[in-house]
Amino acid sequence: MKADDLRAKTQDQLTDELASLKKEQFNLRFQKATGQLEKTARVKEVRRDIARIKTIAAEKSAAKKA
Repeated sequence: MKADDLRAKTQDQLTDELASLKKEQFNLRFQKATGQLEKTARVKEVRRDIARIKTIAAEKSAAKKA
């Protein structure tokens, strides 16, 4: 997921995307615990995507206040 794609989304869309990534992260943790995780790199990708969304959401809210 690119930062430019995320900046084009609204705050509500970012919130929805964040919720879906959190669910995926939860499922990946369960898969890892049970030994079913095949794409181990996906854990890192999801974690970074969550951080990207949170950063852009913070930028948008700061820009709105200013």
